[in-house]
Amino acid sequence: MILLGNFLAALAKILHLILMLYLWVVIIRAVLSWVNVPSLYPVILVLYRLTEPALRPFRRLVPPRRLGGVDISPILVALIIVFVDSFLVGSLALYAQRLLAGARLLD
Repeated sequence: MILLGNFLAALAKILHLILMLYLWVVIIRAVLSWVNVPSLYPVILVLYRLTEPALRPFRRLVPPRRLGGVDISPILVALIIVFVDSFLVGSLALYAQRLLAGARLLD
């Protein structure tokens, strides 16, 4: 059980880091979409390729033209990332913690 608990704890930490990194990528893309900086074009292209697959379904659901041209898809993606991190990754970490606590009681 100790091995499984440590594996799940490590997996929860890695998933948390990946989700937070992706959240920052989405935030940076949203901020850079407000300004036009031609020298940052390669960076913007990379950010576009990283975030567009996640943002596209929400743009179909709530097109920016419905809201006067305001694209709320980054906000929706950010909320989902925070939810997944809080609920799923948090639950995984808690389960790992309980497995490790139970394994210590058996020692």
